[in-house]
Amino acid sequence: MAKDKKNNRKYSSLVVDGNEKAAARAMLHAVGFTEQDFQKSQVGIASTWSNLTPCNMHINGLAEAAGLGADEAGGKAVTFNTITVSDGISMGSPGMRYSLVSREVIADSIETVVCAEGFDGFVAIGGCDKNMPGCAMAMARIDRPSVFVYGGTIKPGKNRRDVVSVFEAVGQHAAGKISDIQLKEVESTAIPGPGSCGGMYTANTMASAIEALGLSLPNSSAQEAISENKRIDSYAAGEAVVKLINEDIKPSDILTIKSFENAITTVIALEGSTNAVLHLLAIAYAAGIPLTIDDFSRIGKRVPVLADMRPAGKYAMSELIEIGGIQPLMKTLLDEGLLHGECLTVTGNTLEENLSKVKPYPPGQNVIRPLGNPIKKDSHLVVLRGNIAPDGAVAKITGHEGLLFQGKAKCFHGEEAALKAILEGHIVNGDVVVVRYEGPKGGPGMREMLSPTSALNGRGLSDSVALITDGRFSGGSHGFVIGHISPEAFEGGPLGLLKDGDPITIDAEAKSINVEISDEELASRLASWTQPEPYAKKGLLAKYARLVSSASEGAVTDR
Repeated sequence: MAKDKKNNRKYSSLVVDGNEKAAARAMLHAVGFTEQDFQKSQVGIASTWSNLTPCNMHINGLAEAAGLGADEAGGKAVTFNTITVSDGISMGSPGMRYSLVSREVIADSIETVVCAEGFDGFVAIGGCDKNMPGCAMAMARIDRPSVFVYGGTIKPGKNRRDVVSVFEAVGQHAAGKISDIQLKEVESTAIPGPGSCGGMYTANTMASAIEALGLSLPNSSAQEAISENKRIDSYAAGEAVVKLINEDIKPSDILTIKSFENAITTVIALEGSTNAVLHLLAIAYAAGIPLTIDDFSRIGKRVPVLADMRPAGKYAMSELIEIGGIQPLMKTLLDEGLLHGECLTVTGNTLEENLSKVKPYPPGQNVIRPLGNPIKKDSHLVVLRGNIAPDGAVAKITGHEGLLFQGKAKCFHGEEAALKAILEGHIVNGDVVVVRYEGPKGGPGMREMLSPTSALNGRGLSDSVALITDGRFSGGSHGFVIGHISPEAFEGGPLGLLKDGDPITIDAEAKSINVEISDEELASRLASWTQPEPYAKKGLLAKYARLVSSASEGAVTDR
């Protein structure tokens, strides 16, 4: 039952009520408040609009729709912006160091505005990869009634291309497989307009995970950016947050260990990005939920991979949308006892209630496999440990790569050196490319290795070469790749002690990653190891490096 107006305004009333708050009201009159508006719940609309990336270029329209929904439901919407950076543009450059950092800036900036201005609730709208976990971390941390809206996926480009097609074309060009003209044609036709990258890459993965957590409205994760459904979703989110304010339903009522298990289960079934591990750990930390990387292994033993989605599979997000999005998949998982249906969501209903009327996928579709014929019988997200990664590492093992890789190390200090070696043909079958000093502190910022992995794929080496790193991977990466190696090289982790020619074994079934040398040899190398100079000594990157936790803990900055 709705509470009285005073309780509905328990934050905004502290800012605008009483004679002593006349100056605050005067300021708000100037931005369009009427006398009646001061008696309404104030709803912040956190927009990540920017024209610097296709992922976010349309979000101003979605923010307007969300604000209209809140206003017409009896609230007073106030829109504000936070930042975004483009992974696709900064990938492979020094600018990519700021990508994961932006997640923290987004969460911090939303917290700053919502709490400083006394909003009673808010809608957060995200497009590019780090927007989504940043918004969800803010929701969990602030713990006021709130709803997340995903900006939506991009439409496929010519010949079903997407941004990963361009990165892989660079590798094909370096191998002499395509000409300058062909590379330019791919470049010019892969990105047709607004929306986030079109496979089950990090953006679509995290949108799906947040829906499974219960923080967005049903099917918010499976809509194209430029669609009437996405506009309706945004409007409905504005309405929904006013209802949540009236009923005093907060993220702490929604986020539990069971809701995180739902998110992990959904990500696994969708063959989602390894970044989901990093981001779900961070959201859980913000919510005070004791999630660990070992929970991914525990849940992964019983959850199959069902989605034949890019990058390892065939289909784009738009093709999943055409057959009904993720809701029928979630209904299947629920019916099989793989989801917790009792978990509350931002609709005010439970997950089971939200899914009760969902229809199954149409006959003949091939995007989502039946439970009896999975792509992989257990999780593709494999947490590895061993003398290279005592605190854990994360691999995406889809079944296409095989389950065992043995090879010799070729070591590189940073992504650029590794990419140069790949493009110049210095990496050959049986190599284990070691990219180090790219961790949370050493990078800093855990750059994504999409350029090196795409170059390997473009040169036809993804089946015969492994890449391991204390950095991370784009959701568009595939192949025998292992990231998030902890402790990282910059902290004296074993990754920094490897030498060219060291024999390395990666065993996905045993969940191990080891260098075949003695403990005594590793200890001797550590004794002579010296920490390299930090990449940055002042400014945001230096501050981030001082504060950030291990990747195995979500790489958060407020522990």
